[in-house]
Amino acid sequence: MIDQAYLDQLQAKLSELETRMSLPEVSADPKKMQECMREYAHLKVLAQHAGKLLELTNAKTESEAILADSAADAELREMAEMELAEVGEALPRAEREMMVALIPPDPTDSRNVIMEIRAGTGGDEAGIFCGDLYRMYTRYFDVKGWRHKVLDVSPSESGGYKEVSFSVEGENVYKALKHEGGTHRVQRVPQTETQGRVHTSAATVAVLAEAEEVDIEVKTEDLRIDTYRAQGAGGQHVNTTDSAIRITHIPSGVVVQCQDERSQHKNKAAAMKMLRAKLFDDQQRKAAEEQASERKSMVGSGDRSEKIRTYNFPQNRLTDHRINLTLYKLDRVMEGALDEILTALYEHDVEVRIKKQMQS
Repeated sequence: MIDQAYLDQLQAKLSELETRMSLPEVSADPKKMQECMREYAHLKVLAQHAGKLLELTNAKTESEAILADSAADAELREMAEMELAEVGEALPRAEREMMVALIPPDPTDSRNVIMEIRAGTGGDEAGIFCGDLYRMYTRYFDVKGWRHKVLDVSPSESGGYKEVSFSVEGENVYKALKHEGGTHRVQRVPQTETQGRVHTSAATVAVLAEAEEVDIEVKTEDLRIDTYRAQGAGGQHVNTTDSAIRITHIPSGVVVQCQDERSQHKNKAAAMKMLRAKLFDDQQRKAAEEQASERKSMVGSGDRSEKIRTYNFPQNRLTDHRINLTLYKLDRVMEGALDEILTALYEHDVEVRIKKQMQS
């Protein structure tokens, strides 16, 4: 129930947090400060929506009281009827906005990401599709004004990539891309097909939220760091120094590598960024598995084994299997027109969370 007491409670909590954030023991601790700022931002949005909803509810009550009063003059009744009509339109929207605001924010939404695209089943065609997906995403990033940088790449001899890893930086990047993880399937006639038959191939996508040092502690003694010479297509060396870096995290067995920079120091920094992101993703995944029922109700787990989307080129059709969305504009999607899909995925996720909230 949204009433004045609830709004006052929110304002009191905001004041408490402001006081807490000014304390030396909090301001000197990045993790505590980050948690306080995140909670403060959430409560502030809640207070704004609660205030708006309360204002509309009070206006509705006042207008209804005037209309129920037989002593009210005609002009006052007419004004009350007009206000009631306006409130009737605005109230459902405000109630939904309040429900959305009540959903606990995902602390990773504002983070940058590291993406990995790997060729799956389908041989040479899978490598070409891997390259097509990379091009599709980077075109979308350019439209959004996000920065992207290749971290590691293994070209395919027939074109495209066996795998490619890259970072993406911008506003709310993880929020937009977090549902892209999984198996992407393509149906089309490969360039190498002489009979004109449609083949099915696949590529897997992983979307990892970047992790800070405060999120994941990586001990030097847990790492094995190897250097090697960067290679290009066909295995030829592309520089003359051992600048490429491979890091193995011994406790988990996670291996990352980076060879895109000519500087060994820069490659090591990029590889450490990839390692932290993978370890953070494992940590988040384990936490989510403890709430398995909630995870299954969401739009998708991000598991690479989950088939999430089919790209059918002969029919210019894209289908997202998680939300039963079909678009007959695959040509535009492959040029980076992803907003319609990503928005539909986000809205579906919000609706699921609202239903879950109403049931609890």
